[in-house]
Amino acid sequence: MIRIGTRKSALALWQAEQVKSALEKLGKQCQFIFIESEGDQNQHQPLYAMGIQGIFTKALDSALLNHSIDIAVHSLKDVPTALPEGVQLSSVLPRGSFSDVLVLHPKFNEWTGTATIGSGSLRRKAQWLKKFPNHKVENLRGNVQTRLNKLSNSYWSGAIFAQAGLERLELLKKPYEVLDWMIPAPAQGAIGICSLSTTTSLLSSLKDINCESTSYCVAVEREFLKTLEGGCSAPIGALAILSKNKLHFKGGLFHPNGTVSFVIEETINHQDFTNPGKYFAEKILVQGGKELMVQINKEK
Repeated sequence: MIRIGTRKSALALWQAEQVKSALEKLGKQCQFIFIESEGDQNQHQPLYAMGIQGIFTKALDSALLNHSIDIAVHSLKDVPTALPEGVQLSSVLPRGSFSDVLVLHPKFNEWTGTATIGSGSLRRKAQWLKKFPNHKVENLRGNVQTRLNKLSNSYWSGAIFAQAGLERLELLKKPYEVLDWMIPAPAQGAIGICSLSTTTSLLSSLKDINCESTSYCVAVEREFLKTLEGGCSAPIGALAILSKNKLHFKGGLFHPNGTVSFVIEETINHQDFTNPGKYFAEKILVQGGKELMVQINKEK
């Protein structure tokens, strides 16, 4: 019996069901073990005020290390690039949509010069303010349905969501706009499965349900994030798309208020690079990203 650790939210359960279904097709028996995270307990502070590293994953990591569960299922964008000793990312399912969407208020009429948008993400806030410096971004926390309800009861023009989450819960209804100009979070739309590196009996099954192309692309994005951050959080977006031997990458580092940004967009032969994520990140750092990271950390 494989014990699948998951959070209790509707989206987390949807993701865990995908993993359970994939493993059951291999003849494995599974059961859910529900774990509450720090991010679930605190629905009021902005994510970036809580110290974003691992707030949705620490409790599941602890359950793995305590042998209370065998695998942990995550929205991979929530998983820190540095995992606890003994825990590894063992499998990634085929990726859903990586885009962000703006869900408009039900009574939205037209844009004004001083519109207000809801989002709990510093990455989304930074990119929105970069494009719309006269707008205001208000904190928005909670599960997907809670955030949609808050939007409906607000004075805001709209709120930003991950398209994959809304689609998975069949909540993506008009009016909304796909923000194809916004660089998504590294690994956005991907479901990651973590396990103990010592649980060798599980690794072959997890490898069987792993999507190699998704796994490669999110590894590039996460390495980009890891190289830029150096242990400190900042508004960073990254998207890698693999087509045959071509890797198209777009990544960005942003000041939280949107005033300064460094963006890279490049297509390479992925076979020519042993670590493309690091290569792209180092280009950003040379352009001025290193100084921006120092500035962001001083302002915290």
